[in-house]
Amino acid sequence: MSKDPYNVKKSLEIQDKDFDYFSLTALKNQGHPIEKLPYSIRILLENVLRNFDDFAVTKAHIETLLHWKPDTTGEDIPFKPARVLMQDFTGVPAVVDIAALRAEVDRKGGDAQKINPMIPVDLIVDHSVQVDYFGTNYAYERNMEEEYKRNVERYTFLKWAKKAFKNFSVVPPGMGICHQVNLEYLAQGVTTRDGQIFPDTLVGTDSHTPMVNGIGVVGWGVGGIEAEAALLGQPIYFIMPQVVGLKLTGKLPLGSTATDLVLQIAHALRKHGVVGKFVEVFGPGLDHLSVPDRATIGNMSPEFGCTVTYFPIDDKTLDYMRKTNRAEDHVKLVETYCKTNMLWRENSEAITYSSVVELDVSKIEPTVAGPKRPQDKILLKDFKPKFIDLLQESFGRSYITMDDREEKESLARWKAEGGNQPVQPSKDDDKANNDREEVTIEKDDKNLRTVWINHGHDKFELSDGSVVIAAITSCTNTSNPFVMIGAGLVARKARERGIDVKPWVKTSFAPGSKVVTDYMKKADLMTDLEALDFHLVGYGCTSCIGNSGPLPPKIREAIDDYDLVVASVLSGNRNFEARVHPKVKMNFLMSPMLVVAYALAGRVDVDLINDPISYDRNREPVYLKDIWPSNDEINEIMAKVLTPGDYDKNYGEIFEGNEIWRNLEVPDDKLYQWDAKSSYIKEIPFFKDISEQPKNFQNIEAAKALLVLGDSITTDHISPAGAFSQDSAAGKYLVQQGVDANDFNSYGSRRGNDEVMVRGTFANVRIKNQLVDKEGGFTQHIPSGEEMTVYDAAQKYRENNTPLIVLAGKEYGSGSSRDWAAKGTFLLGIKSVLAESYERIHRSNLVGLGVLPLQYKEGDSAKSLGLTGKENFSITGIAEGLTPQKELHVVAENDKGDKTEFKVMARLDSEIEIDYYQNDGILQYVLRQFLDEEKH
Repeated sequence: MSKDPYNVKKSLEIQDKDFDYFSLTALKNQGHPIEKLPYSIRILLENVLRNFDDFAVTKAHIETLLHWKPDTTGEDIPFKPARVLMQDFTGVPAVVDIAALRAEVDRKGGDAQKINPMIPVDLIVDHSVQVDYFGTNYAYERNMEEEYKRNVERYTFLKWAKKAFKNFSVVPPGMGICHQVNLEYLAQGVTTRDGQIFPDTLVGTDSHTPMVNGIGVVGWGVGGIEAEAALLGQPIYFIMPQVVGLKLTGKLPLGSTATDLVLQIAHALRKHGVVGKFVEVFGPGLDHLSVPDRATIGNMSPEFGCTVTYFPIDDKTLDYMRKTNRAEDHVKLVETYCKTNMLWRENSEAITYSSVVELDVSKIEPTVAGPKRPQDKILLKDFKPKFIDLLQESFGRSYITMDDREEKESLARWKAEGGNQPVQPSKDDDKANNDREEVTIEKDDKNLRTVWINHGHDKFELSDGSVVIAAITSCTNTSNPFVMIGAGLVARKARERGIDVKPWVKTSFAPGSKVVTDYMKKADLMTDLEALDFHLVGYGCTSCIGNSGPLPPKIREAIDDYDLVVASVLSGNRNFEARVHPKVKMNFLMSPMLVVAYALAGRVDVDLINDPISYDRNREPVYLKDIWPSNDEINEIMAKVLTPGDYDKNYGEIFEGNEIWRNLEVPDDKLYQWDAKSSYIKEIPFFKDISEQPKNFQNIEAAKALLVLGDSITTDHISPAGAFSQDSAAGKYLVQQGVDANDFNSYGSRRGNDEVMVRGTFANVRIKNQLVDKEGGFTQHIPSGEEMTVYDAAQKYRENNTPLIVLAGKEYGSGSSRDWAAKGTFLLGIKSVLAESYERIHRSNLVGLGVLPLQYKEGDSAKSLGLTGKENFSITGIAEGLTPQKELHVVAENDKGDKTEFKVMARLDSEIEIDYYQNDGILQYVLRQFLDEEKH
């Protein structure tokens, strides 16, 4: 059969070069209304036309996309991305899997060297740097040294992989954040390969991959398992998406930023409901948004719940490509191809969307989000009263106002205690004060916890609402020069007014690319940020991924001893419970400019619109409006300091790394030599001695619930990324292996070791399992009634071959595209998860690991059905065979013999997912296919 069933393969000459391409215009000329299709659907259509083989990609798939309808539901389509993006937390376990596949192929007598990525893979090491040092000019170098000390084994492994695999590159540590590097350098808009020209597309092993949507590239986050399948040549199958049109009108007003806009969009789209859908932006307001503004919005697609937030290519895209040093020949190629093939933004009003959300950008106000979900928008003007309400609602705390405090106490403290000013000791006391820290407690009758801390020469007050972390972090905002220069100007104006960051605030500046520090230095704004202790701490995700590092000891002690509800402020995209720091219970997302402002205030219970942010040395009030820059000031500096040369310089050396990286010695072996003593890298057990044929389908009989969970359980709850204690199951394991607690590193860095990660599954210190009364990774072993860690309970159940399930509520698995959240689930012996609804990536990851995701019928839940989680569960209808979204029967029997029976939907959404489930996972499916081909 022809590889071009619609006869639309054409030739296009661009700058004296001929390329083959699959013409959407030719389809239109055949009578298909392509002009009514959203641009993102057009790109998927081009993808199936070009990859048609009548096996994995069929004519039926083309017809499905060609006849896309706004209310489309249920149809299955394939996607073969042009490339794959990885970061190190998800990349290391993915490379472990590929190395393990090679090992099993070799054991089976096959040619292991044939196991290679079939499309380009770029892995960027950005998730491992931790803020151990801050507020000093040596912080960056010291943090890099610590990063290599902790992770040299992982980095040696990655450098081996770069050498051993084809189509695999590694950007070493300290060079940038994967999404910002992707936006500024890797993304091409349009790509050419083997004489063909087609749209640049990708999947990434990080949920914020849609940041690249801002430059007109269709790409989204997937689990590491799906990404591995894609790089091994498998299509990614998913349900045909509905496309929600986001119509923007107006222009951002003075005082509002792209960060404020994206937090409003997150709130609006969550309310509208876009989970599993595409969002496509159109309208006249788009003309006023730069690519960095668009990328800020695209970045937070997973916070909206959608798969992509797509911005079609237009003149703004080309302008950004030129500014970021893309070759002019390539810019012309992008323009010519897109205009030729109906992928250039024009006449968007003719497109039919599934639904439309309209937003007047001119009405955007300064905004923050929190304290534990990105979509929980709070207008800046309402932040103080909202904080007071949250303190009461979430923590049962009464609140004494700052006004009351100041009236009763501030003058006395100013004179007698020194307030926040340095207390000048005598020379004889100087050494003693530096060596001694004291913590005292004052409790008022309204139960506000107030801790006074003597720290060297400083004496300061810590209480509910104090800001202990202020982080300019994350690719979400550090890729946007407008808000970064704005933050520098806030710092400059604060210095000019004589106010400083409060001494209890841990500050950090962690941009996503070295280009940022270059232009900030050119503008002399780094000097101003550093004067407020916002020194460079690293080029990586830092606080946004949970690598905030330790709090100063006495601050940590005060929080622990007096149960303080302190806060972090960060310019990131994630603020889930215990993610930023396990000691910090309230976390608020905001622009870099507001991060600086709240570091100056030192508290979140301040009305920055009307009240002073601080006082100068003369006790004159300084307001936010006094230090807020105008748009003209920011734009004037941007025009002077942003040049293509900065991008050329930094990206010209991006693969080199520092001296430590260059000196890492790696073997030439094509098979990785697993070290039994390693606590970082182990061969994962999934593939060892794999059978030639998959298992038969089996019902799940007499299962026990390992956990009963509520709504909005994130992948951070399921598989935390941050630090862990020696009292945890993972910590005890490492201690038994001879690892000192100081060398534990983080869960994220240990993802190459399944023994650590399975013990860390459901081990988040804030997870709330309804089978026990306390927070953390604990459960009840139902037969004995004994409370223990989730891991220990799973082992006891394994001794009796008891299958396990998890009961959950809505939005199960939201958050990061964390494959270990599914891998750990599988390795604990969990056969099925039963939830009210799933976030897209985690449901797919569960299938990719052979765990059956079940969904209650509309209106049903554990609560409505009266389930406690202590029943015996039997799930039938599996053994007879499965079809996409088949209805199954569940019987829950309690200890009295009473039965509750109900129907559920098997969330295996396509035929290929059924095959993945039967094979115990997608990689086992690929491996069996490869071994079968080798045999024949």
